[in-house]
Amino acid sequence: MPKATNNGSLTKISQCVVTISGQPIILNNLPDISDSKSAVYNNESIIGRSFPMYTYAHSGDRTINFQFHFFAVDSGDVRTNLGYLRLIQSAAYPQKGSGGIPYTPPTVCTIQCGQLLGDQPLCVILQSYSVKFPTDVAWDENLMVPFRFDVDTSWLTAYTSTELPNADRIISSGR
Repeated sequence: MPKATNNGSLTKISQCVVTISGQPIILNNLPDISDSKSAVYNNESIIGRSFPMYTYAHSGDRTINFQFHFFAVDSGDVRTNLGYLRLIQSAAYPQKGSGGIPYTPPTVCTIQCGQLLGDQPLCVILQSYSVKFPTDVAWDENLMVPFRFDVDTSWLTAYTSTELPNADRIISSGR
């Protein structure tokens, strides 16, 4: 069983990674994760029936809510954490365009935390992020960054047309 710390430093969890624009955020603590999906049904009224009949219309979005916890334990952690925050924030903004196109859509990212969300990294797009900087912890004097903060994110899954999920794929691979 792996240790949470190594000589006082937090141990990186290589199986729990968010990759944004090709840059990995390898977590050193477990995030809070929720995974939600809905199925949408239309109700059809039938004369003489005491309740409507429901017909499947389509599936709703699969949303992954992921709360990052950032801690500064070592001297370089404050700058690293700030860099990770900026990387997360960047995923909500469009990318610079080229050839007369002012911008392109935000980047497609990947999330993997063991096999919790699937057996391979899950392609996701950042729908929203929220960060609140607590005042009940110490802050770095130069960067004005707290030694601990959380970032709440909400991600939508993004599938190619050849990898659209169905019940059998979810059962076998989680994606």
